[in-house]
Amino acid sequence: MTLAIIGGTGLNQIQGLEIIGTQAVKTPFGNPSADYVFGKLHGKKLVFLSRHGNPHSIAPHNINYRANLWGLKELGVTRIIAVAAVGGISKKMSPAHLAIPDQIIDYSYGRAHTFFAEAGEAVQHIDFTYPYSQPLRAGLINAAASLNLSISPIATYGCTQGPRLETAAEIQRMERDGCDLVGMTGMPEAALARELNLSYATIAVVANWAAGKAEGEITMSEIERHLSKGMANAIELLQAFISAK
Repeated sequence: MTLAIIGGTGLNQIQGLEIIGTQAVKTPFGNPSADYVFGKLHGKKLVFLSRHGNPHSIAPHNINYRANLWGLKELGVTRIIAVAAVGGISKKMSPAHLAIPDQIIDYSYGRAHTFFAEAGEAVQHIDFTYPYSQPLRAGLINAAASLNLSISPIATYGCTQGPRLETAAEIQRMERDGCDLVGMTGMPEAALARELNLSYATIAVVANWAAGKAEGEITMSEIERHLSKGMANAIELLQAFISAK
């Protein structure tokens, strides 16, 4: 099973996934967010992990990203597609829209962000110029085209600390920095995947306009309504991607 799907907020399971079994994995970095789920989708085997636990209970800054990625490596995974709920900053990133980011800016802090931080461990400087796997991104973009599904094939994801949502001023700063999307789980997940030489790409599902981009406050009912539609499209995209392989 070389392909893994990491599900974020709104994606605790994949419709149509034939579950074969589950497995807990112990890692040198502690316990992953949940047991790994083994299954088949359109006859293709994959591993699924719920990033926030099952049930959804782990805040973004408390996720054990190192254990999650290490466990996938131990299971023989070489490719990861991460699904993430995000806020839309740029005009094209309207609620329920999908994007396949090509760049990321990290605003998070205090997270265990490398496997090479232990005493006596040799320092490693990974090349992170292009943080996402281009072959995986191309596969997702082609799958969207086969469905006539409108997506944004280029976008910059800004990763904030959470779990609170951002202020309008913070979003204004991120927009000036060039961010199209704002989320809370994109880092250090992407960098850790690179350290383990795992191909990694993200399907970003816009759940709401970011702070200050629409009138009124952001509500959970609004987020849930848009996520329902956006995640349905994300699952359809995953199914098309897997079927094409």
